[in-house]
Amino acid sequence: QVQLVESGGGLVQAGGSLRLSCAASGSIFSINTMGWYRQAPGKQRELVATITSGGRTTYADSVKGRFTISRDNAKNPVYLQMNSLKPEDTGVYYCNLVVLGTQYWGQGTQVPVSA
Repeated sequence: QVQLVESGGGLVQAGGSLRLSCAASGSIFSINTMGWYRQAPGKQRELVATITSGGRTTYADSVKGRFTISRDNAKNPVYLQMNSLKPEDTGVYYCNLVVLGTQYWGQGTQVPVSA
C-alpha cells in the first residue's frame, strides 16, 4: 500500500515563499515520477511540476522561474520550493506518484496566498 503525505502548506503573503514536502511510504519501485498538482477553488486540478527518478523536471508555464521541484533520491521525498508567490497560486497542492502505470495521490495541503 503506497501512501503520500504532504506538509509545508499554509497562509503566505504575495511575494513570499513556501516549501512543500511529500513523503512516500510503501512499496515503491525505484523508477517512478513524482510531482505536484494544484486545484484552485472552482477550477480543475492542474499540473505544477514533475520530476522523474532520473531527475528530469517539467514545469507549468505559470510557475517556471519561480518554483523548483527536487528530490533526494528515487524513492523519497520530493520537495516543491515556491518563491515569488502570487494570489493566483492559491489552491490545494497535491503530491502525485506514478509508478508502473499506477497513480497515487496525497491528501493535499492548502496554500492560500494573500494579496
